[in-house]
Amino acid sequence: MERQLEIDRVSKRYGDVVALHGITFEVRAGEIFGLVGSNGAGKTTAMRVALGVLEADAGAVRWDRRPIGPETRRRIGYMPEERGLYPRMRVGEQLVYLARLHGMTPAAARAAVDRWVERLGVAGRRDDDVIKLSLGNQQRVQLAAALAHDPEILVLDEPFSGLDPVAVDVMSGVLRDQADAGVPVMFSSHQLDLVQRLCDRVGIVRQGRMVAVGTVDELRDQGQDELIVRAPAAPPGWAAQLPGVTVVEESGAGTRLALHDGADDQAILRAALETGPVHEFTRARPSLTDLFRHIVSAKDEEGERK
Repeated sequence: MERQLEIDRVSKRYGDVVALHGITFEVRAGEIFGLVGSNGAGKTTAMRVALGVLEADAGAVRWDRRPIGPETRRRIGYMPEERGLYPRMRVGEQLVYLARLHGMTPAAARAAVDRWVERLGVAGRRDDDVIKLSLGNQQRVQLAAALAHDPEILVLDEPFSGLDPVAVDVMSGVLRDQADAGVPVMFSSHQLDLVQRLCDRVGIVRQGRMVAVGTVDELRDQGQDELIVRAPAAPPGWAAQLPGVTVVEESGAGTRLALHDGADDQAILRAALETGPVHEFTRARPSLTDLFRHIVSAKDEEGERK
């Protein structure tokens, strides 16, 4: 079996609040795993338990089939959502210090820091105090801190928060390179379009439970098929009463429809043609964003029925 980070039936309670209900998933060597969920769903708690920052009430966390202990934790690269940098300490000095906490020699730490500040585009700021950096550059420095000690596992909590598109591309490239080198990479994010583009597998967490997990394609296959219809002369609401469909979005000349089981796409096409010319009629799978809404709302309805 390949090396992997395993979260096995982990539960965690804060007083009367149950943050995690027997959550189970794994992050495999060489893959990027995206953990998504609403605020308060349990993503950060799951990451902190995986790191040993929090102790689980039940369940186990393993790396390479062994329980995670202090030595393993030193080999994990962690990027917290709340930046864990000293604001009035110089960037380079701080990164070397943090790398040495993971057991690196001074020379190895300096060489690793030089490499990563260059790769992440903050080499010119290594002599600046962290407090003088923009939020985006602070985020890059925080990633450098997670990478400098050459970790075996990467765990990142909302790493793309506050980044501009160029910085997102840089960070995405770094995470892909790490996964390609065999490192299991787990990150949480609210940016589902980015998760869809970057992740090999995704887990959707709702109220402390893993409600769906799989590749992006596997998850999208669970959703309803959609139709993209572009009919410039169609009046607003033209598809609202059609049987077997739900209008997902209507903007300008375009309409996106979710198809229910047994929906007749040819009848939909005829209805669109009755309004005038049809410039586009395309069947598509739902996006991860749409799937997330569908899964969460379906679970909410299920909970209300119970």
